[in-house]
Formats: sequence, structure tokens, C-alpha cells
Amino acid sequence: MKLEKVTKRWYDDACGTALALEFVGERWSLLILRELMFGPRRFGEIRAQLAGISANILTQRLASLEAGGMLVRRTLPSPASVQVYELTPWGQEIEPVMQTMGRWATRSPLHDPTLPMSPASAMLSMRTMIDPVKAGALRMTIGFRVGGDRFLGRLADGVLGITRMEPAGADVVVEADPTPLVVWLYVKRPVAAMEADGVLRIVGDRAAAERFADLFALPPKIMPPAG
Repeated sequence: MKLEKVTKRWYDDACGTALALEFVGERWSLLILRELMFGPRRFGEIRAQLAGISANILTQRLASLEAGGMLVRRTLPSPASVQVYELTPWGQEIEPVMQTMGRWATRSPLHDPTLPMSPASAMLSMRTMIDPVKAGALRMTIGFRVGGDRFLGRLADGVLGITRMEPAGADVVVEADPTPLVVWLYVKRPVAAMEADGVLRIVGDRAAAERFADLFALPPKIMPPAG
């Protein structure tokens, strides 16, 4: 499949930003890449995390991203034998672009961290918003059971690596849906209150969980225009 047959339009502009928009500027494209950031996903798994996308549009966007070299399809070995989509190494390189966009957009007064989000979005948010200075000397493993998904985070040298896998043996495990998780991290609602409401649970080293939560803050909001 040739790229020009799936992009639908070209800007006729040599700027790399224009070409980037040809690759990922259509609605849903970046969010599809976000959902694949932590490992391969089946078609239904991707669609389940993108509220409002139709099967037809998802099929079109996956074909366009595959043609552009950002993802590939493959069949998992037996006994699974199902088709999955996963990012290519070049597709994975879009993560820092997403992080820069995320930091930029969350400065808007319109950003609402209490709105719904997917497990992958919550994981990407943590990798984006962690304070590397505060995290510099802290080493720990932290697991997440979030919205039916499982992740293991490894924090070292100010960097939070996250892999989609069962978090067996982690120092601490956080169990919550994505939105309560980010409310805990950014709104700083106390763990005890969230546990009392049944929306979040800490398993393991609670002090480590509190130290982890302290590593995150949203950037300051932009000032509204004068007048």
C-alpha cells in the first residue's frame, strides 16, 4: 500500500511539521499510537480505549499508520494466534513528541485532569510529568492494575520505565481506574480518602507509594489575555 493512497491530502510544504501532520494529523491517529506505546494490542483492545471511534475509521487509521511505517501487524504465536498491531522502532520515537505536546496543552486552563482517560494515557502521563530532579536518587518498582490493564514501572536515575505486564514482585502496587489514579497523582487527594471511597487501593509499601506520588505535578497554567 502506497502512502499517498491513504493520507488523502498533502500540504505541498517541505517543512517537517507539515509532513508530520500528514502522518498523524488526522483525528484519532496520535491516540492510536498512544494506545500502542506500551506494547502490542488487538483491534478490539484499541477500539475499547477510544470512545467514539467507529470500526471503519479505526481500520482506515491503522492502515494509514502502517503504510507510513509507524506500526506493523503480526500474528501472535499459538495458542493465541490473534492479529495484533504494534509500533515500529520509528513509531516508538513519537513518544517525546507526545510528551512535549502534553506538557504544552496541560498549561491551558481548559485542561481537566478528572476527565476519563485510558490506562495507556495514564502511564504516558506519568512518564511525561515526573519530576526528574525529585526522582533522581529514588529507586523502586511500582506496579499498576489500572482499568483491567497491568503495568510494571521501574524508577531509576530520574527515569520511569513502564512495561505492560503483570507487576509481580513490585515494591508497591496501585489498583485504580485511570481517572482516580491521576487524581491521586495531580490533585493530591489523600490515599486514605480514596481508599475509603473504594476508588484506589495500595498493596505493599505505602510509604513508597506516597514518595512516588510526590514526584508528579502539572505545569503552571498560562495567564489569560489582559483586557
